[in-house]
Amino acid sequence: MAEKRDYYEVLGVDKNADDSAIKRAYRKLAKQYHPDSNPGDESAAEKFREASEAYAVLSDPEKRKAYDTYGHAAFDPNSAAGASSGFGGFDFSGMDMGDIFSEFFGGGFGSSYGSSRRRSNMPEKGANIRVGLRISFDEAIKGVKKTIKIRYKDTCKTCNGSGAKPGTERQTCPRCNGAGQVRMTQQSIFGTIQQVTTCPECHGEGTVVKEKCPDCRGEGYINTEKSMEIAIPAGIDDGQAIRKSGGGDPGRNGGPRGDLLVEVSVSDHPFFKRQGVNIYSTEAISFPKATLGGSTIVKTVDGPVELKIAPGTQSDTRTRLRGKGVPSLQNPNVRGDHYVTLVVETPKKLNKKQKEALKAYAEACGEKVD
Repeated sequence: MAEKRDYYEVLGVDKNADDSAIKRAYRKLAKQYHPDSNPGDESAAEKFREASEAYAVLSDPEKRKAYDTYGHAAFDPNSAAGASSGFGGFDFSGMDMGDIFSEFFGGGFGSSYGSSRRRSNMPEKGANIRVGLRISFDEAIKGVKKTIKIRYKDTCKTCNGSGAKPGTERQTCPRCNGAGQVRMTQQSIFGTIQQVTTCPECHGEGTVVKEKCPDCRGEGYINTEKSMEIAIPAGIDDGQAIRKSGGGDPGRNGGPRGDLLVEVSVSDHPFFKRQGVNIYSTEAISFPKATLGGSTIVKTVDGPVELKIAPGTQSDTRTRLRGKGVPSLQNPNVRGDHYVTLVVETPKKLNKKQKEALKAYAEACGEKVD
């Protein structure tokens, strides 16, 4: 059996730490390693148990004094130290761990230690439905309406959502007597622990169905498919989602429906790149135009635009087209800019006349070319 670590080391505190420092250290570890935050992670569960055991000792003045004197032997019923300290092992009989975790977390964890006691009969919002939607680059810039199909849970019309066969009613749960929760006693590393959990019979609802509705089989809802039109706002970006409140699955115990989340994927554009509300593109210009100046037609999301070229423009010069970028989601009347990088293009093939003209230019510059 592995040797137990020092309790102060487990919590990461000094041996002179006061009660508040010990409590803060345990709170941090308990949140990090709680089983509800790490489902199926045995390593996290072990660290959680280790931290809880350390806190159970160091937060109790008498147990802490015994531990400081005898170490882990203070709680070994087979050791002389355990006998002299008065602690023959841990005894947490009758202690409701739910109350301890209420103090720390306010019921923030789902299935363990008392959070179910406060939430078992409470209305719960239904699950969200997530749907993926791919749109084009131009649709993301300008906005678009799309029709999507979703599968969701609709209230059963036969039983009106009760889950009971027509002519019958839901009955009080015989296991929890309608409380939606049961108190269970179990053995743990601490000894005997009382734990309040959601009733496994009625799943916290307080009522059960004896004769199930033949259409929904007692669920109270049926799976169905429907089409829905979604307005995609101008300026939406790749990875963003549109939330439609109440478009998800039904809640429990009278709780509201969840939401519909439409997660948008935007296809790449062959010419444009987007960064936030700005658009970037590259435009090739000829050497004579870069040298002498002129104009060129560039593509934008609003269509072709004439761009003035200043004489002596160097390759990789960037120019800005104000207000030709992406509309802001917060204010559609405000748009980003379009940045065009001008690249001077070197011709790969020249005819005889072009070669002679270019040689004449080189000679005029004092350069010798073949």
